Amino acid sequence: MDAPAGISCVAAVALLLAAAPAFADHKPVSCTAPKSVARLDGALPNTARAIRHGREIVIVAIGSSSTQGVGASDKAHTYPAVLAEELRRRWPRLTVTVINKGVGGETADQMLARFGTDVLPYRPQLVIWQIGSNSTLKDAPIEAYAATVRKGIARLKAAHTDVVLMDPQYAPRVIAKPLHRRIIAAIGAAANDLKVAVFHRFDVMRHWVTSGQQTMDDVISRDRLHMNDVSYGCIARLLADSLDAAARATPPPSAEGAAAAARL
Repeated sequence: MDAPAGISCVAAVALLLAAAPAFADHKPVSCTAPKSVARLDGALPNTARAIRHGREIVIVAIGSSSTQGVGASDKAHTYPAVLAEELRRRWPRLTVTVINKGVGGETADQMLARFGTDVLPYRPQLVIWQIGSNSTLKDAPIEAYAATVRKGIARLKAAHTDVVLMDPQYAPRVIAKPLHRRIIAAIGAAANDLKVAVFHRFDVMRHWVTSGQQTMDDVISRDRLHMNDVSYGCIARLLADSLDAAARATPPPSAEGAAAAARL
């Protein structure tokens, strides 16, 4: 999922194009997933409040190359770009902005270091933090990794933003690393303990392949790591459905809670 750290802009574009498959050759494919796999088990109070009051929805997508969009044919086919369009269809009366802050090659600690410049200044209602693949590929110490994820969640929650974590993609080079299981478990444990949502990208993509909806070649680029237009689009649509459902399911705050929120 991730380009080497420190890659130049020219090299990043070259890598993106090299990783991208011949999309004209892709057949239309299904990309459904059971609700038990795709749903978000967590409330989105800030997002829901903005929807109720008709405010602009600002989402920051921070991550590494599968947020940046390596493997996509162009910027319009990255998952944040498609997500923005999908959410505008679901929330047609709202202005929806999705800001792409993906940097190829980064691990969770490097992303956390960017929160102060690339996330918090936008005052988003929601942050989607895509993590795990680079740490898996680089055999990161699991204890330090888990601590970084928890520190990042705490910082985002302190800024009164909703948080959705996105775990690694289901790809041959990720699956080949036994550490991926512990990384995914650490993400889930942190989310459960700190009461934030996880979009289970790994399980969603695994379902596509194991159910026969798609083959690995349908959803992963020739480098056996990065996603492509098909999988970015499918992930964006399922994530939009999940965000919409979670926001609708988030109850309005009590009068006491609303007054406290207004004072923030």
